[in-house]
Amino acid sequence: MTDRTIDPALTSWIEVARDSDFPIQNLPYGVFTPAPEKPARVGVAIGDYVLDLAALHEAGAFHTTPIAGENLFAREVLNDFMARGPETWDAVRGRISELLRTDNPELRDNRILRDRALFRREQVTMQMPAAVGDYIDFYSSREHATNAGSLFRDPKNALPPNWLYLPIGYHGRAGSLDVSPAQVRRPRGQVKPTADAPPIFAPTSRLDFELEIGFFVGVGNRAGNPISTAEAAKYIFGAVLLNDWSARDIQQWEYQPLGPFLGKSFATSISPWVVPLAALMPFRVAGPIQEPPVLPYLRYAGEWNFAIDLEVWLKTAAITEATRLTSTNFRNLYWNPLQQLAHATINGARMRPGDLFASGTVSGATPGSLGSMLEISRNGQEPIMLAGGESRCYLEDGDTVTMRGWCEGGGYRIGFGECTGTILPARA
Repeated sequence: MTDRTIDPALTSWIEVARDSDFPIQNLPYGVFTPAPEKPARVGVAIGDYVLDLAALHEAGAFHTTPIAGENLFAREVLNDFMARGPETWDAVRGRISELLRTDNPELRDNRILRDRALFRREQVTMQMPAAVGDYIDFYSSREHATNAGSLFRDPKNALPPNWLYLPIGYHGRAGSLDVSPAQVRRPRGQVKPTADAPPIFAPTSRLDFELEIGFFVGVGNRAGNPISTAEAAKYIFGAVLLNDWSARDIQQWEYQPLGPFLGKSFATSISPWVVPLAALMPFRVAGPIQEPPVLPYLRYAGEWNFAIDLEVWLKTAAITEATRLTSTNFRNLYWNPLQQLAHATINGARMRPGDLFASGTVSGATPGSLGSMLEISRNGQEPIMLAGGESRCYLEDGDTVTMRGWCEGGGYRIGFGECTGTILPARA
C-alpha cells in the first residue's frame, strides 16, 4: 500500500491547531448531515471543519480520479467507496490533500464552492459511517486476557489453552452498533448473585466498558478464498475507536461454553471518523514476540502493530470534572490486525465491504493502563476513586465514558476524535 499524502511537511490553507486530531496528514472519512432536512453524505475532517466530498464531486473536483463518473460520496454510507480498493482510496486521498494544500488556490480561492463544501464540525450531525453486515470482536491483548482469566477462572491457568496459538474471537451483533455520542440503556438479563442460589432476572449491576480499536474491511473476498497476512492490508480501509459495552454479571453466568452473548450484544459504540489505514502507516511498530511460534498462515513480514495512545475518561452525573481511568497504547497487542483478518477467513469465510472487526480490550501491564473496569476494580473488589470524592466499581446510571486515541510524531498528530457514551437507566 502506498500513500502520497502523508508527507509531514504538508500544511493546509485551513488553519489546523498543533494538537488537532485532524491535520491534512489524517483526512478521516465520515458520514454527516449538514442540517436535519438535508440528506447524509460523505465528508472528511480537516481541523475544525468537515469537507463535503459529495459537493466537491458535483463540482468536478474528482475528474482525475477513478471515481470521476460516479459520485460515491452522495451516499448514506461509505460501503461503495470502500469496495473500490486501495488504488482508488489512494488516488482520492491524494486529490483531497491536493485541494487542501496551502499553495493550491483551486478550492481555497473558489469562494462559492468553498462555502458549499465546508462546514464547522460542531454544526453537523455524524451518522454511522458504514452499513455493517458482520461484526467480529477479538480477544487479542495478552494482558487483558490474563487479567480477565485470573478473575473469572483459575489464576494459575488464566489463558485458555488455545490463546497463544490463535486469535480468539466471537461474532458480535452488528444491529447493536451505534455511533458516538451514544446513549446506552442498562440491560437486563439472568444474573447469579451467589454460587448457591439460582439465577434471577434483573438489571446488570456490573456494567462495564471495553477499550478497543475497530477495523473496517474495504474490499471483500470471495467465499472459500482466505485472506493471507501478506495481502490483508489491502483489504483494510481504516480504523475507529470502539467501546464494546459489557454486562459482566450476565456474561459470567452465560459465557460457558459458547462465549459472550447477551452480556455483550446490547450495545457497541464506535467513533464517527474512520482514520484511513494509510494515515496510520508511519506509526507502525513491532509487536510482542510470539512464543510458541505461530502456524504458517498466521506468520507475517514487517511491523504491523500501531503506536496508538489510548485514554478512557469517566464523568458522573453529579460531578462535571472527568477522571482519567486508563492511559495505554495499542502497540502491545499480541495478535495484530493482519493476523486477525487472516484467521477470520482461513476457513473460507467471506468478508464484505463495511464489515467490522475489533481488537478486543487493550490493556497494558501496569495498574494505570487497564482497558476495562473489570480489571481496574478487580471485579468490584477494589473501588475506583473519582474526582470529587465519588467511587465506582462499575458504571452507574448517568455516567459518561469518553475514549480518545491518537498517534503522534513527525510534527503532527493522527487522532480518532472521541467515542463517548452515557448510561441510561434500565427500562422498567
